[in-house]
Amino acid sequence: MKVNVTFDMTPEEFRRLLGLPDVQQFQTDVFEQMMEKMKAGEEGYDPMSIYQPMMEKGISAMADFQQNMMALMMAGQSNK
Repeated sequence: MKVNVTFDMTPEEFRRLLGLPDVQQFQTDVFEQMMEKMKAGEEGYDPMSIYQPMMEKGISAMADFQQNMMALMMAGQSNK
C-alpha cells in the first residue's frame, strides 16, 4: 500500500508549522557584519581564509569518494 500526502505551503509556513525560529534577520545581520569586516580588511576576514576550510573539505570529500569507488570496482574484479 502506498500513500502520498502533499502539502501546499511556503517555506515560511512550513517553518512555523515545525515551530522553528525565524533566523532570517539574524542571518542578514551576520552577513552584513562579515561583509563590512571583509571590506575593511580585518584580520581573518579575507575571502581565502573564510572559504579555504570549506574548499579543503570539499576536495577531500571528492578524493574519498573516488577512493571508495575504486575500492568497490577492485572488489568486484576479485570476485570474478
